[in-house]
Amino acid sequence: MVFPVIPILARDLAALGRVTEGTSAESVLRGVTEAIARGVPGCAGGTAELWMDDRVLLASSHSELIAVSDRERDLREGPSREALRSGRPIVVADVMRDQRWPRYAAAAVRHGVRSILVLPVEVDGAIVVIGLYGVRPGVFADHVALTELLREQVTVALANIWEFDDVLTGAAQMQEAMAGRALIDQAKGIIMQASGCSPEEAFDELRRISQHHQVKVADLAKLLVTEHQQKNAKN
Repeated sequence: MVFPVIPILARDLAALGRVTEGTSAESVLRGVTEAIARGVPGCAGGTAELWMDDRVLLASSHSELIAVSDRERDLREGPSREALRSGRPIVVADVMRDQRWPRYAAAAVRHGVRSILVLPVEVDGAIVVIGLYGVRPGVFADHVALTELLREQVTVALANIWEFDDVLTGAAQMQEAMAGRALIDQAKGIIMQASGCSPEEAFDELRRISQHHQVKVADLAKLLVTEHQQKNAKN
């Protein structure tokens, strides 16, 4: 079967690259499996595995395929393991006739799988292994356009997620740092008011106390400001 670039599939995969705050690697991988099951002719279901040192995520369009993937992982043999090892697409035209992984083939056939296409996609040091499964043999014979589309869109979607996470982390750290500086300024003001010292001397005193008690300056400042506010509330 020849796979042109299917407009609906291309649209659905492209949508996965539009990252929002609720987007995660798991939601993207699940979206990939649902998109290929819905949009690839002859594909009855899909899986997507995220591998780093080990498999860290598994998404599937159908629960039966989770059982197939887990069985392959336990056996340490099968098309996904081969794709992960070799870094190239693996096609199984007919599971019942393929002789490469007989124990895996038996498990796949029990769940109605007859043809398989597996594509490994490397993204920033991680590998996503995408599996497409058909209930008829020979479904994925000509897959070049399909694999290129999947590789491109999955790479973009996951790279966008990790970049978005980095931005959120950076923004959170910046916000935390700004809040810490504001507390330190308030604490300096309290010390200056109590002792009549300069801003530099107040900060030196904060730093001296923090080192003595082995706490961060920002944490000490927060404690001092809180105690000062509580004292004022009682008066």
